[in-house]
Amino acid sequence: MADRIPSDDNELVALILEGRTELFSDLVRRYQQRLYRYLSRYTADTEEARDITQEVFFKVYGALDTFDPRYRFSTWLFRIAANAAIDSLRRKRLKQVPLEQGPGEDGDQNPIDPADGRPDPYEDLSRRRLRLLVDQAIERLPDDYRELLSLRHYGELPYEEIAEIKKMPLGTVKNKLFRARQALRDLLPKDIV
Repeated sequence: MADRIPSDDNELVALILEGRTELFSDLVRRYQQRLYRYLSRYTADTEEARDITQEVFFKVYGALDTFDPRYRFSTWLFRIAANAAIDSLRRKRLKQVPLEQGPGEDGDQNPIDPADGRPDPYEDLSRRRLRLLVDQAIERLPDDYRELLSLRHYGELPYEEIAEIKKMPLGTVKNKLFRARQALRDLLPKDIV
């Protein structure tokens, strides 16, 4: 049983803090995709999201001894990620003034490969077009709406955890998410809503 990897994050953190540092990679594997999806939607820049995801895990590893086990690990992790994303966006805004159009003008990042075995390339193209339209609309939302939508739908976090991360009452989180979805719907072409 000594080699069993706990399914509970707090138990896993305790083992890491007891000296089993190799288990940190298990925490990374549990959260890297969710964290990356959240950050890529929040920053609207996949490369920046990769960098921030890596930076967040470095920060978490260095600060693991400050984690309070009375709370969920994922809440603590996503709070660190949100702060890192905000810092990155601030640095980015200070450094550059974009002269080109918003992200997405370079086309699809995953071109259709007829030999990939997908049953319906047209449907795949339609989905990617829709995803691009939604991503572009999300980018036009105010920062707080974009962050809440990203935490909920890309970070896959429950409302209660978002309330903890944002230090907001649960009702406020639900209300703001409702308004964010309405604002997003207003920005999308009427034929896809």
